[in-house]
Amino acid sequence: MLPVLILAGGLATRLRPITETIPKSLVEVAGEPFICRQLRYVKSQGVGKVVICIGYLGEMIQDIVGDGQEFGLKVVYSPDGPKLLGTGGAIKQALHHFPNVLGQAFFVLYGDSFLPIEFGLIQGVFQSSNKSALMTVLKNEDQWDKSNVVFDGKTLVEYNKTKPRPEMAYIDYGLSILNSSVFERYLLGEVFDLAEIFQKLSILGQLTGYEVFERFYEIGSHTGLKETEEYFLKRKKDELRSTAFE
Repeated sequence: MLPVLILAGGLATRLRPITETIPKSLVEVAGEPFICRQLRYVKSQGVGKVVICIGYLGEMIQDIVGDGQEFGLKVVYSPDGPKLLGTGGAIKQALHHFPNVLGQAFFVLYGDSFLPIEFGLIQGVFQSSNKSALMTVLKNEDQWDKSNVVFDGKTLVEYNKTKPRPEMAYIDYGLSILNSSVFERYLLGEVFDLAEIFQKLSILGQLTGYEVFERFYEIGSHTGLKETEEYFLKRKKDELRSTAFE
């Protein structure tokens, strides 16, 4: 299975005052730091290595997660440094953690998202696409956030986060795969956003799309945090009920 890069370096201003003293990844969800749930899940998907891009209060994440042994993973860290690099700049800085930097593919997962999806299935679609990147998409129709993808059921026609249009009915689901070669034109320490790369790749026909049908969960806002906590509490209740009937 391809390695996973988790973007966990943001300031999480929408979750204040909770995130005034802890990073968003350590916010408790149903009694457990969110990143612990993420790491156990990616392990269950067959992932062996995780690179965590950290920034704001990132040393607290390192203290909790350590080298990943507790989760059956190898976990390494890539700090932003003295300035926030943006999602794209953070990935560029982390590329040295991958064994074959040129041409190495890897999953990208946002540090505030939980995605009930099969990683192996997504990897297979990407590898058969012969394209530079893959984006999972969900038919959103502005339900959770502003839709930003034109997807015709087979082809990802365009992704544009900054200039959404009425015909954009889909949204970035939150799990993607990128080949490290798409970062070659950027410099180390350069500040840029991953959305810029996705937009350019979509126009060039190098961004394949994969539609998913189950909603995502995120803790980027107080509303999202509440919904995510309800999701995990329900899962726990369903698991206990299932065990009781065995």
